[in-house]
Amino acid sequence: MSSSLALPARGGSRLAVLVVGLCWLVVLFDGLDMFIYGSVLPHMLETKALGIDPGKAGDVGSYATFGMLIGALSSGTVSDWVGRKKTIIASTAVFSLASAVCAAAGSLGVFSLGRFLAGLGLGGLLPSAITLVSEYAPRGRGALIVGSLMTAHQAGGIVAGFVALWTGDWRVSFWICVIPLFIGVPLAAKYLPESMAFLQAKGRDAEALALADRYGVEPTARDGERPAAADRFGAVAALFRGGLWIQTLLFWLASFGGLLLVYGVSQWLPSLMKANGYNLGSSIGFVIVINLGGIVGMLVGGRLTDRFGGPRIAAIWFGATAVGVYTLSVRMPLPLTYTVVFLTGLFLFSAQAMIYATVAARSSDDNRATAVGWTSGMGRFGAVFGPWLGGQLLATGSTTAGFTAFAAAGLFSLVFVSLTGLRRVQPPATSGTRQELTVTG
Repeated sequence: MSSSLALPARGGSRLAVLVVGLCWLVVLFDGLDMFIYGSVLPHMLETKALGIDPGKAGDVGSYATFGMLIGALSSGTVSDWVGRKKTIIASTAVFSLASAVCAAAGSLGVFSLGRFLAGLGLGGLLPSAITLVSEYAPRGRGALIVGSLMTAHQAGGIVAGFVALWTGDWRVSFWICVIPLFIGVPLAAKYLPESMAFLQAKGRDAEALALADRYGVEPTARDGERPAAADRFGAVAALFRGGLWIQTLLFWLASFGGLLLVYGVSQWLPSLMKANGYNLGSSIGFVIVINLGGIVGMLVGGRLTDRFGGPRIAAIWFGATAVGVYTLSVRMPLPLTYTVVFLTGLFLFSAQAMIYATVAARSSDDNRATAVGWTSGMGRFGAVFGPWLGGQLLATGSTTAGFTAFAAAGLFSLVFVSLTGLRRVQPPATSGTRQELTVTG
């Protein structure tokens, strides 16, 4: 069982609110940057901006998610090395600057480079933010806190839809995505606290004590030897020790299908719906509605996960997502379509978030960032494949095939996340006295 910092109610609540609030802001910007490409894509395809077509659009989406794969795989090790705070700040700066590259691009090649660089930052931010808020989460609220954080991602998707509708110009939309460089980065640099567990693991006890004193909390008592700071790659090997390898692989496979769904549907929903006969305004509106559903799903899913266990809730959520996505292949009256899109979003995004929450809860303090980062990183192979697959299927002119393929990914993840609930292995104990999270499987 994993643990997080034991915080007295008053000071701990204030500190937790600060951490979650600042992380929520930067994850909002992460969601804006991630969803903006899918939101402006129908207009780019319609005007053939930079010579883009459905096949090339899928390739560009995959470049971005390949960058996310690298960023996510690196973030856990980097975060355990230099700290959660620095990783979050650097990641936000990278994807903000990359948006400027996209906005100023004079060719599809430069635009693709910009999306790849954005992916590096986007992939690095989320695991680090999840790790940090998990470490400051109050007792028994780990998944709810992660779900609350992930509402920011969907809020960013809503903002992306409105930005695309408001500007009507893809370049302007990408220039707006540079704003985090001037808001999120300075605020995080000034106010975001570092993880106390990280500071203590690095022997920076004076900084940990100063942070604890500032917010009126008690630092975690640690007994025994500190983990070797230089053994950064040992944290990855620890994911496979003591029978943990089965659980690790199951979470990776479930994350593959989950992120294939998230990124495939996020990029291609407006274009698939437009190809299915809906007008451009409605198609972009679906991005807003599916993310509204995602916000509700994060809060509901997080609360249920804390109560009933991550694998159980995630499995139900993935099954419901598969049904919802497949139903969208059927042309329905617009109000009914909006309802189905909302319900699909409710299950789609929070299913993947509950995988992260469960991995964070089952990991030790010394290894949590690596565990979440590698689960996210291995899942990014699905995130690379999803946008490419959507482009290939849309290029054939078959919207039904696209929806069917994404629904199948939901069933794929349902199977593997269900198996993680059957295979429950205790992670190696870490030194120190810590509070347990109650997310169980």
